[in-house]
Amino acid sequence: MRSLKQSLDAGGHCLLEMPTGTGKTVCLLSLITSYQFANPSAGKLVYCTRTVPEMNHVVEELGTVLAYRAEQLALAEQQIGDVEMEDISAENGESGPSETTSDGAARPKKRPKRIVGKPKRGREHTLGPIATSKGAGGSGVLALCLSSRRNMCIHERVMAESDREAVDAACRSMTASWVVEQAKNNPGTMETCSYYNNFQEAGEATTMPSGVYDLEELKKWGQKRGWCPYYLTRQAINHANILVFNYQYMLDPKVAKMVSKELEAESIIVFDEAHNIDSVCIEALSVTINDRGLEQATRSLGRLSTEVKNIKNSDSQRLQEEYQNLVNGLIDQGLLDAPTNDRSLASNALAPDVLNESVPGNIRRAEHFIQFMKKVVEHLKTRLRSVAGPNGGVKSETPLAFLHRMTNGTSLEAKPLRFAFSRLSSLLRTLQVSNLDDFNSLTDVADFATLLATYSEGVAKFAIIMEPNGSSVPGASDPVIQLSCLDSSLAIAPLFKRFGSVVITSGTLSPIDLYPKLLQFEPCVSESFNMSTFRPCIRPLVITRGSDQLAVSTKFEDRNDLGVVRNYGAMLVELCSVIPDGVVAFFTSYSYMESLISEWDAIGILRDLTKAKLVFIETKDVVETTLALDNYRRACDCGRGAVFLSVARGKVSEGINFDRHYGRAVVMFGVPFQYTLSHVLRARLEYLQTHYQIREQDFLNFDALRQASQCVGRVIRSKTDYGLMIFADSRYNRHEKRSKLPKWILQFLGEEYLNLSTDMAIQHVRNFLRIMGQPIDQKALQSVLLTVEEANLMNPAMPTVSEVAGEGGAMITETSG
Repeated sequence: MRSLKQSLDAGGHCLLEMPTGTGKTVCLLSLITSYQFANPSAGKLVYCTRTVPEMNHVVEELGTVLAYRAEQLALAEQQIGDVEMEDISAENGESGPSETTSDGAARPKKRPKRIVGKPKRGREHTLGPIATSKGAGGSGVLALCLSSRRNMCIHERVMAESDREAVDAACRSMTASWVVEQAKNNPGTMETCSYYNNFQEAGEATTMPSGVYDLEELKKWGQKRGWCPYYLTRQAINHANILVFNYQYMLDPKVAKMVSKELEAESIIVFDEAHNIDSVCIEALSVTINDRGLEQATRSLGRLSTEVKNIKNSDSQRLQEEYQNLVNGLIDQGLLDAPTNDRSLASNALAPDVLNESVPGNIRRAEHFIQFMKKVVEHLKTRLRSVAGPNGGVKSETPLAFLHRMTNGTSLEAKPLRFAFSRLSSLLRTLQVSNLDDFNSLTDVADFATLLATYSEGVAKFAIIMEPNGSSVPGASDPVIQLSCLDSSLAIAPLFKRFGSVVITSGTLSPIDLYPKLLQFEPCVSESFNMSTFRPCIRPLVITRGSDQLAVSTKFEDRNDLGVVRNYGAMLVELCSVIPDGVVAFFTSYSYMESLISEWDAIGILRDLTKAKLVFIETKDVVETTLALDNYRRACDCGRGAVFLSVARGKVSEGINFDRHYGRAVVMFGVPFQYTLSHVLRARLEYLQTHYQIREQDFLNFDALRQASQCVGRVIRSKTDYGLMIFADSRYNRHEKRSKLPKWILQFLGEEYLNLSTDMAIQHVRNFLRIMGQPIDQKALQSVLLTVEEANLMNPAMPTVSEVAGEGGAMITETSG
């Protein structure tokens, strides 16, 4: 908390590595919301998460924190009122209440001691609108979370759609401005959304009371008032104090435009679980195009051409108005919102001159732009055919070289390419296209062209990788062109430039000094913390050998060795025989996991494993994996025990917690390096070496160890929880590998837990479980927690009445002498 407050006071950015499962989220929320309360000039808190379950968890924790703060502020105000009443009584010469002792003497009556209880738990007390005089948190806080239409829609027909694209298309088909206008002019001809219509008709009356709203509460509120929760939340962003949403709303330039204009420069941005934030930044600015997508883009252009001809015959004035708007420029047209000030968050996909200039004349008319895009698509098809042909192969080019070949081969100019994405958006709006998902492939081509032309000059921060086979299916031919971003700082740089405080935190940021290089920023605070615990609740073990003393490793030359396969299988069987309840095993890739399971089945290990525990496997199908997880938890609950086989970098390793009996041990089979033969990865490694002096092996080790730490970190979720972290690979015994593990893991990794064989590790496991199986020493537990009295001693001054009403009374305050 001190490090975080130091960063906020300094108005700078910070990197904080905090142990998982020890209240990281509550710590961040309690301090920042208190800082907002004590400093009215502080802006919004924008809390970014990766998944919807994480978002709901954050909002639930926020509700508890604000409910506790409101209770404490009310108590402090009441105590101040009591003191003032006593002072008034003393000034008037009135004596306070008294009682008579056994000898007849009178003495002042003791004021009953106020007992501070725990904050009320449960959704009904902490979430939704807060019906108290001062609102949520004792200061009228409004906290919202924003997600996609699929997670927020309450319209029955739209909710019945199967996937996100279908939900978006169905929503737009009923809420587009031209659809609503036509429905008003000709009632009954167009289907519209009653919730959206009610929201529009309410206008300024669509305000939300103070409270903490997760997705479920937003839906309830929307149904109660008959308003669309999605559009209601987008409008309420202006008035909210706290926002919780996905990384993409801040990092993806195409999505960030929706919320960036609502955020003041004083806002505090928090990226939680941000160990992979560099990868998220790169994905936001990378585009992949394949042959199937180009065929779809060709069909989309044909459809647009037909639509343009129809409109020219029926409503040519609409196209003429669009042409005039394009002459005036994108900002005047309203396609892009004009910056409110010079510090406004800019789009990375558009250079500044694109925002301020008029659209080039050769693509202003719709038919000319369609012909322009047809040439771009045909050129990309030609390049794909050359890659897939007999003289083809993997090719890598800089954006400038690729652009030079494109302009020479198509006679197109480079400048109009920078406007391709915006010009396409304008045309789709003019043609009143509501189902935008039908044009995704064409949008990708336009995005490709815009990024290519925008970043073609100067240092090459992108690479064009053309591969004859980009499919994951063996033997399938699927040539691809990948515009791969190499510099992860491009997407996040506008955030560091505009906002005063950006907080990047996770349980696995080690080595922490690499992130400032990758993201190109200077943190004012960079800290890695130990775990404060009353007992050694985690036990890391490095197993380097099987019981037969044969070294185990997933190195490419050793991974298929029968001895390694057998030792890994025997190791898992022995661990599952000793460890109760749930065990989670992570493998380096899907293919390696499948090959191991196949080998184990052939030699009978899988049969032995099922005798000890039920076996569940993660697959690439989300529905199958969700069902397997549910059954895994049921097996742990009923006492049968289970083992879950999953993959590092998969869905389970990132967002699923195996707390308590669901995860008494996590086994990491091998070191989860990236696929080092990937041409995209090779290009990025070369870029990091050349421009940031980050050695190839250093980055690969850093990336692999943060993934391994993230996997084993699933096992501990609270101070009373405990679990085993087993690193099953001889390479973890090397100092350059294990030194990159987080500080809170290394504090428990003593020399006696290194270089173990399977049978030695089993003895350590038995001893650890025997110790952890003892009843919790409550006194020892309290020794690592602050009591109310200790917290008061750290901040003894009682706020005055004016401070309670105004800026003081926060959980953490600074008092002047």
